[in-house]
Amino acid sequence: MARSERLLDLIQELRRHRMPVSGAALAEALGVSLRTLYRDIATLKGQGADIEGEPGLGYVLKPGFLLPPLMFSHEEIEALVLGMRLVGAQGDPPLQRAAQHALTRIAAVLPDDLRTDLEASTLIVAPLKPPVHQVDLASIRAAIRSEQKVAIGYADAAGTVTDRVVWPFALGFFEKVRVLVAWCELREDFRHFRTDRIATLASVGARYPRRRAALLKDWRARPEAAGHG
Repeated sequence: MARSERLLDLIQELRRHRMPVSGAALAEALGVSLRTLYRDIATLKGQGADIEGEPGLGYVLKPGFLLPPLMFSHEEIEALVLGMRLVGAQGDPPLQRAAQHALTRIAAVLPDDLRTDLEASTLIVAPLKPPVHQVDLASIRAAIRSEQKVAIGYADAAGTVTDRVVWPFALGFFEKVRVLVAWCELREDFRHFRTDRIATLASVGARYPRRRAALLKDWRARPEAAGHG
């Protein structure tokens, strides 16, 4: 979790309590260590949050603290809304929820006029029927973020399944298909894998030897980007 997101979650958690709440309870609610919690409280105090309390006694946020307003142009607001609505139409359920939560958080700290622009946006995304998957796209995205090898069972157009170990580093969202871009150990080359043809997916428990950014750069430099799985 990004530190800025963690600090916002801490503010929201403190706002839920009118009476002092212990550092241990806050740390458990946020899924962080007690040491990290104390450091985050010190950071928020430095940014002007009126948090009273100390270790062993608990903490309470005094009313009146507002995060600095986010400022966007009208076109930036439209871009945010359109992007989030596209994710809502094409993303897997965790991404859809994340998009809605992100818009809610942004709206909460916008000045009134910009919040009105965001809530009244007339940019519309047509509903799409997503492809049916046998594996969880959230697991693929997690493997990409952590640069982990995964073992997949991949079916070709005829339905024949081959076992591969791949290094996933990008996920493409198209109108009718989702495509995993990865280095394939079996083919010793870059390959595209339609995610609706991935029959099985399992972590290998090992980090791949190159950085994700380097793989992406090399793939983009290829004349035809990559071959198909």
